[in-house]
Amino acid sequence: MLHSSVAESPLTMARTLLIVLLSIVLLVSCGPSRENRIVIGSKNFTEQAVLGEIFAQMLEEKTNLRVERRFYLAGSFICQQAILSGRIDLYPEYTGTALTAILKEKPQGSREQVYERVKSEYERRFQLTLGPPLGFNDTFAIEIRGEDARRLGLHTISQAAAYTPQWRPGFGYEFMERTDGFKGLVATYGLRFAAAPRIMDLGLLARALKEKQVDVIAGNTTDGLIPVFDFLILQDDRSYFPPYEAVAVIRQATLGQHPEVGEILGRLATKISDQDMQQMNYAVDGQHRDSKDVVREFLQKRGLK
Repeated sequence: MLHSSVAESPLTMARTLLIVLLSIVLLVSCGPSRENRIVIGSKNFTEQAVLGEIFAQMLEEKTNLRVERRFYLAGSFICQQAILSGRIDLYPEYTGTALTAILKEKPQGSREQVYERVKSEYERRFQLTLGPPLGFNDTFAIEIRGEDARRLGLHTISQAAAYTPQWRPGFGYEFMERTDGFKGLVATYGLRFAAAPRIMDLGLLARALKEKQVDVIAGNTTDGLIPVFDFLILQDDRSYFPPYEAVAVIRQATLGQHPEVGEILGRLATKISDQDMQQMNYAVDGQHRDSKDVVREFLQKRGLK
């Protein structure tokens, strides 16, 4: 039986593939223009989404830019790749995290030293820059149940080291891998545990501690559920953790195209206290309020909206 079609030559196939590839490029390029659009990212926990929402509402209120939210992008490494590739224009970060997890440097220095080091290296290596510190320091918090702290008379991580061989720890994925995370913590304090750490999403740690699935966790000092669940933060008496001042990480190309973004976000300098952040986190996590409403109220109270 005769066929009307013939086998394609290698040249024809190459041309067909080129046409397909060009079509894909054109489809991608036909997406929404970035000329009048800002894309804000955040990591995958409440505080980050709240901070991202603060940035978004500030820019929506004070500029003509269209703001796109891409929150809950997993951890620091994913956000860093997203901003380097241009998929997002800015996201909230912490100076100590940037120093250790991204720049891979030792966790040391004062608040000012860490900020300046991160800012200069981000500009030099990545063409990124930092906005001014927002006003709060969200350092890692080694947390235990308040009832255990009172029963054992514990206040510091050093004191807790005598009891950790009987405890089951719970930590986030990133904490296990970071320079300023698990390995350095146990080495600094000589910690041993009853079992290998249970690794889980950050949003699950507090519930796991409350329900006695674990006995110690690495959370954050501004966690809104700390007072609600009656947790105690063990004092970092050997100053293992560096400062973690909250800042905006911004693409320099974005600021070049939209300098008003830097000016508007600069108004947030020192405006958010540790207590402010903890209260907003609690409103979302503890009271189950919409983060947009929580942020709107905060900005109005501070005269920023």
